[in-house]
Amino acid sequence: MSNAPQKASIENTQLKDIVSHAKEYGFVFPSSEIYDGLAAVYDYGPNGVELKNNLKRLWWQAMTQLHQNVVGIDAAIFMAPQTWVASGHVAGFNDPLVDNLDSKKRYRADVLVEDKAAEYEAAGQQDRAADLLATLGRLLTDNDLAGVKELIVSEKIVCPISGTCNWTDVRQFNLMYSTQGSAVEGDAAQIYLRPETAQGIFVNFLNVQKSARQKVPFGIAQIGKAFRNEIVARQFIFRMREFEQMEMQFFVRPGTEEEWYNNWKQARRRFHEAVGLAPEKLRFHDHDKLAHYAKAAVDIEYEFPFGFKEIEGIHSRSDFDLTQHQELSRKKQQYFDNDVNPETGKPYGNYVPYVVETSVGADRLFLATLCQAYQEETITEGEGEKEQTKTRTFLKLHPALAPIKAAIFPLVKKDGMPEKAEEIFNSLRFDFPVIMEERDAIGKRYTRQDLIGTPFCIVVDGQTLEDETVTVRHRDSREQTRMPISELRAYIGQAVSFARIFEKL
Repeated sequence: MSNAPQKASIENTQLKDIVSHAKEYGFVFPSSEIYDGLAAVYDYGPNGVELKNNLKRLWWQAMTQLHQNVVGIDAAIFMAPQTWVASGHVAGFNDPLVDNLDSKKRYRADVLVEDKAAEYEAAGQQDRAADLLATLGRLLTDNDLAGVKELIVSEKIVCPISGTCNWTDVRQFNLMYSTQGSAVEGDAAQIYLRPETAQGIFVNFLNVQKSARQKVPFGIAQIGKAFRNEIVARQFIFRMREFEQMEMQFFVRPGTEEEWYNNWKQARRRFHEAVGLAPEKLRFHDHDKLAHYAKAAVDIEYEFPFGFKEIEGIHSRSDFDLTQHQELSRKKQQYFDNDVNPETGKPYGNYVPYVVETSVGADRLFLATLCQAYQEETITEGEGEKEQTKTRTFLKLHPALAPIKAAIFPLVKKDGMPEKAEEIFNSLRFDFPVIMEERDAIGKRYTRQDLIGTPFCIVVDGQTLEDETVTVRHRDSREQTRMPISELRAYIGQAVSFARIFEKL
């Protein structure tokens, strides 16, 4: 008998606990919550924005500081409408949608079928689930929308709201948000909120290559917002309508793309492991079917509480993007390579570079990091008759990523301890994000910092006033170390430096 339903229930509970934790401790809030929120849109709270910014800074430095041939840009969100014609988004950036006539609710047809397949898997009918997904894939590849509707009806898939199978025809829906390119209605062409950040890199290829004096192979990195009008947005911040991408397009000489694709594939996996994601929770998923322009594509997936899902894609895109923009803009996107081809003895000359893309979702990496860090363990406190067992919850974040690096606590609010704690706080706050707390018992203060992932708690007590030493309590082990105040900056700095992560790359 399969234990899949029980496992799914446990996983759903884990996700609910993480979502609740994220809100209660200032990581992620539903957007516009006082107005009942906006579906698939979230705000990052005080601790969440620090963690996310740390992840973005880490990615940026890993790309641009550790590679002499990778530089960055920050392209505009609005772009000329022709950009999205050349990229294929105007014609082909679609999802198959279907409405239920009774509930008036709209759904992605492919998600309805995938959810049915998940039900079969949970019931131990893996073969039936596989056949269903294979049929769906074939129909979508053939753009057979009538066949997709027949599949929904034949599988007796009902609307979760109305419970009926009264469906409209399936039709394609473009996911790009559009707006007017002028303040005066009707005066300007329709423009789009970008659905990806990559095109801002492609249209700036020659600007960057010339101004940064780069030779192929070289990369262009960018972090930025993207927008997709997702009809079905689920699983917390995993799929949102407004999200942030961290992308790097690496331009290479044709014929070398396979080598560079494999290099970046391994490099990006090492990055995720160095950040703290467990190796056993990461896997490569090669694309079975490639876009017509792609030579290879793989996803790095992380095992979330809701299963393995993509956090980053690595794609060998050939010369498709630059060639498309070259043809539509009528501006050459070629690079002159004066390196000598050993086969001909002459320079390689002009060519349109091929591209290897790495694209990671900042929000997905944030969620993976939060899921990995969320820990519950059973601990024993007290001795003898006072001994008790309880569950301890904490965030086991890498110290370099933690929102707050250290919390300074006066043991009591008297005898000069608060003043000494404030002195230590002031000596550290220009180097690290630190806080000082006086309220509540010391145990409760420890717990609060554990719940937001603070790696060190520094306690000022009576001995501090005598010998200028403090107790440093470590989040993961709960062990305590006595050290001079004068050593705190170096001790914390060594632990929270990005260098501790870069050493693993």
